[in-house]
Parts: sequence; structure tokens; C-alpha cells
Amino acid sequence: MRRFKNPKQINAYASIDIQRHQSGKLQYQDRINKRGNRRLRKLLYYMVMTMITLRKRSQNSIVDYYDHLKKQPQSKPHKVAVIACVNKFLKVAFHLIQHGIPYNYAFTTAS
Repeated sequence: MRRFKNPKQINAYASIDIQRHQSGKLQYQDRINKRGNRRLRKLLYYMVMTMITLRKRSQNSIVDYYDHLKKQPQSKPHKVAVIACVNKFLKVAFHLIQHGIPYNYAFTTAS
């Protein structure tokens, strides 16, 4: 994690960055770019799925974010919400590692 300069580079490495395709006035649906490390992408996906499954045992901001995405007026599809949670996890992990801060759920809910 320390070799990356920002979270966008980690997203590209994990192959969850957004790929937009458009031609003239025609714009296609956004997809994730699958050019990076597919094992890492799969591992992160299963990690977030496990967090969602075990939400009653412990609290974390990633599951809260998933619930927020699913409760919007126009609810996000399940896989879209999970990939958004992976993106958020990578951003949080990058920040915590760069600054040497331990994770604290009470701090994430206060901000």
C-alpha cells in the first residue's frame, strides 16, 4: 500500500476503477476496468461480502455505506454497491496506513 501515491492508483491495481465508453453523443453504461489484479479484486469482493453477511457481530463503516447505497431513493444494484464498498475500503485502508492510525468505528460515525 505504501508504494502507491493515492487511492486511485490502488483502484487501478485492484482493477475496480471505472471504464467509460462513449462515441459522439452515444454513451454506454459504466463498467469496472478489469485490467488489474483479478485475484485481489476477487479477494476484496469476498471480504466485503463477508462483512455484509456478518454485520450483526460487529459494526463498521463499510457495511453502513452499503446500507446507505441500498436505501437511496433509487437503490443501487447489489454488485454495484459491493464494488463501491470495495472502493471505500481501499480509500480508508490507504488513509489509515499512510498516517499510521488504527481503525476506530466511533470516529467514522462522528464525522
